[in-house]
Amino acid sequence: MAKVDASLVAHLPLFAGFGPEDLEEILREARSARYPKNSTIFAQGEDAHSFFLLLHGHVRASKTTPAGEQIVVRYVSPGETFGLAMAIGLQHYPANATAVDDSVVLAWPTPAWPRLVAKFPALATNTLQTVGSRLQETHTRVIEMSTQQVEQRIAHALLRLAKQSGRKLDRGVQIDFPISRQDIAQMTGTTLHTVSRILSGWEQRGLVESGRQRIILREPHKIVLLAEQGIDEGRSSGD
Repeated sequence: MAKVDASLVAHLPLFAGFGPEDLEEILREARSARYPKNSTIFAQGEDAHSFFLLLHGHVRASKTTPAGEQIVVRYVSPGETFGLAMAIGLQHYPANATAVDDSVVLAWPTPAWPRLVAKFPALATNTLQTVGSRLQETHTRVIEMSTQQVEQRIAHALLRLAKQSGRKLDRGVQIDFPISRQDIAQMTGTTLHTVSRILSGWEQRGLVESGRQRIILREPHKIVLLAEQGIDEGRSSGD
């Protein structure tokens, strides 16, 4: 296993406040691993054997309902932690983690967590901040699901992804990882048919481009208006 250059990760939120020697000791416990596109990093219900830091690529966190339906919980971007089951007192992973594109992670064995936290309390503090921000995001999405029309929910989802992993192009902002219309449906609590209908309508109006699991926001400011005001066709479709 190649040694990780501490200078490449020292700026990440997980390691805020750590000096070079402390960081070296924390990294000594980790191993690096590569996951090809569409491969499973861990499965919902599996023993929480490791916790992870994403160095490259993107990871989709999803939950499987008792009826077998998939719900996309969030997307993980480079520099973010995931699989933090042990930090919230869980023995098993509460969701699936899938590499959306070719990805590289750092993984620490779960038994290292109490030892590292005992020696480096800031590690727990930094992790708690991450968990807290994700809880806030979850609350926001619950409110959206409960109070907004489906067009607004889709607009909010696209804006959230563009803010998280957007890449500026001459013709707009591209969500910089593969994402399908089915993924968006699973994020927003609606159907593939509804997402396809709405995105096709937006494409005709020049608001977005989509295809080959790529989405470009051509007119982000107009998407913001749709998200905030819900001014669009099909206002009666609240699925």
